[in-house]
This record gives sequence, C-alpha cells and structure tokens, in this order.
Amino acid sequence: MKHRLLYVPILFLFLLSFVDCAKKGAPTGGKKDSIPPIIVKSSPENYSTSFTGNEIKITFDEYIKLKDLQKELIVSPPLKYTPQITPLNASKTLKIKILDTLEDNTTYSFNFGNSITDNNEGNVYEYFKYVFSTGTFIDSLKLSGKVKDAQFISPEQPTSLLLYEMNELFKDSLVFSEKPTYITISKDSTGTFEFTNLKEGSYLLLALKEENSNYTYQPTKDKIGFVNSTVSIPSDSSYALTLFREDVPNKMGRAKHISKNHISFGYEGNSEGISLELLSNTPEGFDSRLLKDLKADSLQYWFKPETTLDSLVFFARNNSYQDTLNVRMKDLYRDTLRFSPLNAGILTPKDTFKITANTPISSFDSEKLQIVDGDSLVILATLGLDSIYNTAKVVFALKEEQRYNITLLPGAFSDFYNETNDTLRYRVTTKPLSDYGTLSMTLTNFPQTSLIVQFVNEKYAVLKEVYLTKNEPVYFDYILPGEYYVRFIYDENGNGKWDSGSFIERRAPEEIIYYPSKIEVNSNWSLNETFSFDRK
Repeated sequence: MKHRLLYVPILFLFLLSFVDCAKKGAPTGGKKDSIPPIIVKSSPENYSTSFTGNEIKITFDEYIKLKDLQKELIVSPPLKYTPQITPLNASKTLKIKILDTLEDNTTYSFNFGNSITDNNEGNVYEYFKYVFSTGTFIDSLKLSGKVKDAQFISPEQPTSLLLYEMNELFKDSLVFSEKPTYITISKDSTGTFEFTNLKEGSYLLLALKEENSNYTYQPTKDKIGFVNSTVSIPSDSSYALTLFREDVPNKMGRAKHISKNHISFGYEGNSEGISLELLSNTPEGFDSRLLKDLKADSLQYWFKPETTLDSLVFFARNNSYQDTLNVRMKDLYRDTLRFSPLNAGILTPKDTFKITANTPISSFDSEKLQIVDGDSLVILATLGLDSIYNTAKVVFALKEEQRYNITLLPGAFSDFYNETNDTLRYRVTTKPLSDYGTLSMTLTNFPQTSLIVQFVNEKYAVLKEVYLTKNEPVYFDYILPGEYYVRFIYDENGNGKWDSGSFIERRAPEEIIYYPSKIEVNSNWSLNETFSFDRK
C-alpha cells in the first residue's frame, strides 16, 4: 500500500509536463458585435388601435442611443408640438411623450430613420417605424413615386414629400404656412419615395428640398416640385415630381453706404428692368452711374459730387414692383481707382483677357495698350468696355503655346471721377493644343423646339454653351482633361435661356435632359458621340 502511494506524486508531475506555460497577451474580446438592437417590448404595442394615452415606451435588448434625431425623425401627420423623445444618454428604453391633442380616427407614424443605434458599436436599427391609430383600425394605403431635379442629374438629399388633403378647407396658400397631412422623405440619390399608412381621399402631392425642415414652402429658399393633377388614394400609379427653384419676383433689399460716393443695393430675383431714381435734393452738376455686380445680387450706385445730407431717398421700380428706399449716409473715405484681372494666367486662343475696376470706367485709349509676345513681337490689339458690369476687354489674337506681356500705360483708362490709371502690367500664356481635348456630337430625332446645349463640370458650372434652332453638329474644343456632363435645354419660348416653373400657376420648368453618361476628356484626344432625342 505504501509503495502505491509513492506513485501518486510521480503521476501528478508527469501530467503537469503536458501543460503549456501561460502566455502573456491581451484578451481578444470575441467577435465584434454587428447586430442592431432588437425590440423586446412596446407599450402600447406597435400598430395599436384606439390609442388614448400620451406616452409610448419601447424596450430594447441592449443599451441604445439616439443620433441626429431632429434630422432623422419624421412624424406623419405632423404634430404641432415636437414630442419629447428620450433617452438623451444610453438606455434600454426609448420613450415618446406626445404634447399635442391627437386627432380622432387618425393613424400616426413615427419613422426614426437611422437615428437608433446600439451604444457600443453604433449598429443602426434602420428605419424603425412606430404606428398607432386613435381610431379602430390602422390606415394601410400606400403611394410611391420618384423625385428628380430639373437642373441636376440626381436630386439633393434629403427631399421631403408632402401630401395635403384636398378637403373643403384646402387652398393653395396653405403650403406656405401650414404643415401637410402626411410626410415622407426620398430614400437615396435615386429619389424614390413611399408613403404608407394613408387614408382614402384626394390629395395635393408636393416635393420640397428645404433649407429649414419646417415642411412649409419658402419660395426664396426652397426648391419645389408638384403633381399637376389631384392624387386620388387608393392609387396604383407611381408619380414623378421635378424639383426646381422658382424665379422670385424682383425686390430691392437692403441698401448700404459703402464709401463716400458709393451705395450698394441688394436685390432678389432678376435685376432686369430695375431702375433707381434719387428723390433727395441734389446740387447742380449732380451725376450718377448704376452698375451690376459680377458676383453678387446687387446694384452699385456711384454718384458725384459727394453729399452732406444725413440720408438719401430713392424710388425703386420695375414692371411689377416699386418701393421707396432710405439710405443713411456715413462719413466715409472716397475710393481710389484700382484694377484687377478677371482671368490672368492661362488662356485659350478663344478667350478674351478682361480686367475690372473698383470705380466706374468712363473712357479708354487703345493707343496706350501694348502687347508683346514671347518672341518680342508687338501684337495688334484694341480695348473694349462692358459698361453694365464695368469690365474692360483686351482684344487680340492668341496663338497656342505662347506667352504675352500686356502693358497699359498711364491714362489708358479714365474713371467717373476723372482719375486715371498708373502703369498696369499683366502676363498671360497659352498651352499647346495637345494639352486639350475636343468633343463633337451628332444629334438625331431633333426636337421641334430650339435647344440650348451646355457643357458643364461635375459641379454643374456651365463652361461652354451653344444655341441651336435647327439640327447641326455640336462642337466643343479646348477642353481640359477631366469628367464632364452635356445637357440639353428645351427652349420652348425661344428666349435663349432656361425658364423655371411656378407652383401657383402650375407651370413646369423647361425640360432639361442629360447625355446618359459622363464625358471623360483626355488631352490630345477627340471624342465623337451621337445622341438621339426621344421627345420630338
């Protein structure tokens, strides 16, 4: 027996020899959680009927938090007072406290978008919707469609879709001040949308790209799209809406005294046809100039001689607008004449070099213009003047792969106050033709209207444009390498520009269509494309 007991420690030591030593290292923590929160209980239950309370509790299987709730949450029909929704911090229970008196026999939905995430990993509970009815049944009708932008390839996100019930109290003016009956948002860049839990009835369907998410139309800030006919629900139709920004009526804004002899007048809408008449008493020999700003929506009013009045009164008018404007005058310094180039640097042989002045240019002398190329040859050139935008044009023939030194001697320009320029020097260059690409387009099934063909960059800035009244090839040259779009504007009224629409008049904007794919331009490369119009 004693001999057998001796084998016990030996056996124990033998077994230990098969055990690895402990290794140092951080614990892995297991697999990363990728599962969104799960609802374990709702009170009242989702899709409840005969709802009479003012508080809803939704419990999840893990701690959640709310992200961008104000941007993501859509309550339909909209409530007058924003409901109190918690947690503000992590919690397993989401609480909704309703502060409004709910309408009878109405189905309400709270769509949380992508605002609900778990607390640890941020996994999103996508588009959770809580629905209840104050009546005995849940409204279950649907409506779907698609939104596009009149000028862009895809609509800006998010876009709100609104349904106004067209009952005996409805009138068009409600869209400017009252929230709609139902709200939803477009899902992604495709612009598709769907209303759910609707009741039977007749509706006005609108799309809004809002600056402020208040679900009312603000014409100076928002884009709008509409369906021209009444939408009857239930409906099997899919509706298409086109967003556009309305041309707002001309209206003068705030006037500001900029310098001793300079007043700036902001305006809304189009400046065409706006006139300004000074009503205040003026001294003998008083004179003025009115110029358009190149960049801002403003008119620049210059006058002489200076005034000692505390304020000047102006009468502004156009065909549909008139107003009296009072400008408080300050003790300011007078501007001195300065010039700056608008497009110095690299030009193409089709460009014109332009400069602008900070005071109105009154006259110029082409004899005081000198241009010398890189071979020291004198280039014949002339000066021109755009008196509306106060820009001077230096007109001469440019050749590829060349540099030009432009000199404007003292006295080349004289301004409204009889000041003249000092010596001005600029340098411009041109690239070799091989640095550019070209695009030619053949059009088929030409529509029965004039066309504006625009070549735009990825930010939709118009780089080149041609106007067609009949079918002929389109050709764009001197294109820098990059990706571009080509779009076609149906100029229905033949005025040479794109015309927006009007909600009140139920007038759609002029149609714009795009060449179906991006145009990729490479240097020293010519593209030849064909485009066929479906509409004739």
